[in-house]
Formats: sequence, C-alpha cells, structure tokens
Amino acid sequence: MSKGKDHALASFDAGVGMVRAHPLFGRLMEGVAVIRAPHSKAQRNYCPENGWAVVINTGEIHVHPRRRCPPEEWAHVLAHCLLHLGLDHFKVRARPAEWNAAACACVARLLGGIKLGRAPIEMEAARGDLPARAEESFYEELCQAGIPDELASLGTGGLGVPDLWFASGRAVSGEAWAARFADALGAAVSETIDRAGGGAAGRAPDTRGQRARTWFMNHYPLLGALAAGFEIVESAAELEKLQIAIGAVEPGRRRLYVNSIRLADDEVRFVMAHEMLHAALQHDTRCQGRDPHLWNVACDYVINHWLVEMRVGKMPHVGLLLDPQLKGLSAEAIYDRIVTDLRRYRKHATFRGAALGDIIGDGSWRRSGDGMALDDFYRHALQQGLAYHEEQGRGLVPAGLVEEIRALSHPPIPWDVELARWLDNWFQPLERGRTFARPSRRQSSTPDIPRPSWVVKYPLDARTFGVVLDTSGSMWWKARAAGLVNVDLLGKALGAIASYAMSRDVPAVRVVFCDALAYDQGYLPAEDLAGRVRLQGQGGTVLQPAINLLEKAPDFPPAAPVLIITDGECDVFKIGREHAFLMPQGRALPFPPRGEVFRVSA
Repeated sequence: MSKGKDHALASFDAGVGMVRAHPLFGRLMEGVAVIRAPHSKAQRNYCPENGWAVVINTGEIHVHPRRRCPPEEWAHVLAHCLLHLGLDHFKVRARPAEWNAAACACVARLLGGIKLGRAPIEMEAARGDLPARAEESFYEELCQAGIPDELASLGTGGLGVPDLWFASGRAVSGEAWAARFADALGAAVSETIDRAGGGAAGRAPDTRGQRARTWFMNHYPLLGALAAGFEIVESAAELEKLQIAIGAVEPGRRRLYVNSIRLADDEVRFVMAHEMLHAALQHDTRCQGRDPHLWNVACDYVINHWLVEMRVGKMPHVGLLLDPQLKGLSAEAIYDRIVTDLRRYRKHATFRGAALGDIIGDGSWRRSGDGMALDDFYRHALQQGLAYHEEQGRGLVPAGLVEEIRALSHPPIPWDVELARWLDNWFQPLERGRTFARPSRRQSSTPDIPRPSWVVKYPLDARTFGVVLDTSGSMWWKARAAGLVNVDLLGKALGAIASYAMSRDVPAVRVVFCDALAYDQGYLPAEDLAGRVRLQGQGGTVLQPAINLLEKAPDFPPAAPVLIITDGECDVFKIGREHAFLMPQGRALPFPPRGEVFRVSA
C-alpha cells in the first residue's frame, strides 16, 4: 500500500518556490540552508514545537517539520528569516528579548511594504502601529518601557520564543550577509526596472554614474535618497556644451553632470557626493552677492574636507581644492580669507574647470512654487539620510556637516530680530531707583511727609548709537532700477531701528548721511527717525568721512556702536569701534566684514 501525499511538505515546497521566484529573496535564498527534516544524526532541527521557523547565525533556517499552513504563510515566514540575516540582526545585546522584538518589528514593517505572501494569524500586527525607525533606537525604548503584547508574537519562533538563535558553530559574518543583501537588492531593483521597461530596451545603461548611484542607495544612507532623486548626465555632447571638465550640478533641474570617462568608479562617487552636497546645502542661494567663483571655491574647500574625512570614494587629481589650514572653517569664513588674495584664488579650478563654477544657476528657482517643493526634497532627503546614518552607525559624519544639515530644518531668524539681539548687547534694560535728593511733585500737598522720587540710575545721554546711511546713486537709483532695493526697504530698515530705540529707552540716534561727503544730521529723536529723514547727496560712495565724523565727534560716546546702512558698493574703510552692517538681500561688501551683517529682505 503506497503512502498518501505529504500535504504539509507540498505546501512548504510551494512556499519555498514563491520565495525563490522573488527577485530579492530568491537571491538571498541561494546562500541559505533550509533544514526541515535532518538528513543525519549530526543534524538537529532547533525549531520549537509551537513555532514556524528560527534562523541561526550560521546561515541556516530551521522550519517546523510537521506544521501545516498555506504556501503564502510559508513564504512570509521564510522571507522574515531571510531579512534577519540580510539586515545583520545577529548582534549580542544585554537584553536579547528586547533586541529580538525590535528586529522583528523592523522586519514586519518591511514585509508589510513588500507584500510577499501573508503573515500567519498568530503573527499578525497592525502595520500602522509598527515603529518607523531603526532597530537600535526602538531597542532602547523597549528596554525602558518593556515589550508590549502586540509585538510579542511578531517573530517566527512562536509566542514568547525568539527566532534569532546563536549556535556554537562557525557563524557567517554579519558584514558578509549585509553585502549579499545589498547586492541582491540592487539586482532586484534593476530587474524590476527592466521588466517595467519591457525588457532590455528599458534598462538603464550600466555606466560608472549609474553604478555610483546604486552604491549610494545601497551602502551610504546619508546620500542615498539624494542620489535616487537626481538625473545623472554623462553624455559627452552635453558635457562639452556646458564646458564641464569633471562634474557639475544644476539644482533647479535636479541634474548631476559627471564626466565618468575620465574617472574611476571610486572617483565618480567622490564627484557625485561633492555635487549633491552643493545642491542640498543651498550653496547657490547662500552666495548672497559674493563673487560667484570665489564663493564656489570656498564651498569646494569645505565639501572636499568632509568627503575626505568620511572616506567617500577617492578625490580626483583634477580640481584638487584641499588646504589643511582651512579645515574646520565654514564656507563664509573661507570666503572672507580668500577674497583678500583675488589674484591667487581666481586661478583655482573647480570640478567644472578653470574660472568656472560647478554650481549651475543662481538659486532664483527656489523662489517659485516648484522651487520650494524641490527645496523640501533636498532638505528632507539629507535630514532623513543623516538620521538613518547615525542610527545605523554607518560611519563618521563631520561635525560641521551635521550642523549644516540640522540648520536646514530651522527657518532663518528674521533680520530685524537679529539686529535687535545685536543692539541688546549695548543697551541693557534701565533700572530705576528711589531717591530723596529731589522732592516729589506730590510733596507740596503734604509737606510734613517726606516721599522719594523715582530716578534712572544711568544717564540717558549715554544711551545712543550712530547710523551711517549710504545715500549714493548705486544705493537708491541704480539698485532700484535693477529690482534689488527700493525706498520701501529704507523705510522698513529705519522703522525697525526707531521701534527698537523707543522700546529700549534710547532717546536719540546720531544720523550721518554719506556719499562722496558726510552730511551730519545730528541727534534725531527715536520716534521721528523714520519720518523726518530726508536724503541728501546722491553722489559716489565714500563712507570713511562719515566714520571719521562719528569717531571724532566730542558729543558721541566712545563706546556707542555704529550701524552702517549700505548696498555694498562702497570704498574700503576703517572703523575702530563696534559696528554692524544693514544691507539689501543679495548684496555683498568689497572687503571681509569684521562686524555683523544683517540683510533686509524685500
């Protein structure tokens, strides 16, 4: 009499077939030994009686030999175990149960998106309640709060039984499994794109740029999302048309140009990371009226130091902008240094070429509706990449880069708030005290009862500051014709200064107009500052006479600060006291400023 068909085995084999047919899990399955029924006395099946399967750190999956369930459930169980291996979940922790629960939650969330098979009823959990973060941070939370009941059965080992098992035999390296998973994921993505495009004709060419993109997506989460969002242009004709020697980026069109023919694979990675950081860190809009080429060079110094420190690819010999003396400085600080030696630094070449910046565009696209959406993409991609990079411990990220990425999530402080903070350093709140030195006006009604009067402890005549107002033609007429500044901005600036002065008990402000000559307006009451100012001059811009007038004036306190309102088209001047500049957005000074610079937006 022949034995009947083993329905449990047939269902299991069908589930294995579903896994092997999957573009991702089929490749992972090739390096895994699945043990259902031991073939010798030396072999053992460690799957518990109430479980479906357990995964061993030696690269084995032990499944229940007699459990009956549909092929879809077996496919889901095997995929769960394979992801444990591919995500390198075999890490020794002080609280193994909490770590196993955190790892299973991560796997369940991923499988909910992949949708291979279906989870057994006992392993079901509300996918929306699963944590959308990395295992490490969720593990720390479980160590403090404990494992909730709804997560206790997410593993394949059964209720209360872990599905991550450590054997005494030789374990497979976690890095080896992670690398195998990355290769399988890349191949699965390529195969999916190939199928969607109708075969080989729809497949993207296997160029150095495309391989570098895949590497970022699979191995470097900090820049992976950015790399996925760029169109990579490697056409020799387009590169020649735009005069691009090695690489460039066009943030407004989300295009990344790279001359991969001249570079090795690791050099392409460096160049692409360099250009992506230019776009994501808003280097095009942060130019703020500076010399575009020198600003580009300053940003290159900063980015190159970061990438060398992070060991992202290999820096090409062309466009080698790397100076140990500039390490750790911001792009703004480096620009202030190199602008003093124009003859030397104008000769420096970027990745695009000599005297050409590798940032294409002036940043005007960011002011449109589409630009704001694209700006959100750059910001979120970099911020999420940093969070995942840090949670996974994927490598060093320089402190300067971390600060710039985190700064992207905070809106800039309005110029008038920054100006008020600066002036607060000079004008502390007044303290009032009582004195009997002068009788109160109420004293006459009761002359026999002495009453004190309130007095200000500090002299009001020392509470003042100077305003030097550039009244040159470039400031008001040429700039207004170019759409860079108008008289409304003058009113906005003077109105903010007057409002601050009145709120801080500054009785009067010393105002000096200046173009080719200085026109002393004397002290103006704070409340009349914006309304009574009448422009004089309109000649060229030489501000030194106005500075000299204030510094030598016997009635102007030596410690009083000076606020200079200009468009930046002025001669170099010297000032020996504390000062700051108030300028229109998008303009720059012809010299490195020593004081603060506040930019008035239209």
